[in-house]
Amino acid sequence: MDGVRLLRLGKRLTELGRAMVTDHASAALTPGEIAVVSDVYQHPGSSVQDIRVRTGFAQSHVSTSVARLRERGLLDASADPTDGRRTLLSVSALARSYVRARAARPAEPLLARAITDPAKAQRAAELLDELATLLLPDPGPAPTVSQPQSRPAPADHLAQVSAPAPAPETSPEPPTP
Repeated sequence: MDGVRLLRLGKRLTELGRAMVTDHASAALTPGEIAVVSDVYQHPGSSVQDIRVRTGFAQSHVSTSVARLRERGLLDASADPTDGRRTLLSVSALARSYVRARAARPAEPLLARAITDPAKAQRAAELLDELATLLLPDPGPAPTVSQPQSRPAPADHLAQVSAPAPAPETSPEPPTP
């Protein structure tokens, strides 16, 4: 694989990932805000600087995202007990519920829409799991792509914060022969 193809693949995987975490309830959140909430979820007690380092976002972007997320009640802030000038962030109960609901969603339906051959879609899910194992430093407690959680996801309360009413889902048209 050459560099250009790797970049194109990365862009497509980013698009698929955004489709996984963006729905009617999270439509009011930017992808950057979703990344910040997810980062703080995985690293409670983080400062803006900590988030900046882990996400690679500019400090101003993280600060703006944090302010918006706090306004929506998705992040809680407290003073650092060792340095009163620093603010430590944690996710609110509302955000924890939201992140758990997103993490529990299986990727297979999305892959099945993107790759119409069911066998190829399943193989793609398996390959993505293998790549995640090889390339991600610590996948954490989130379920893998091809092995969704069997427990039901908690109710998604984010819709109460900022989302319009959900539109009905439509199933994709079958491919024409």
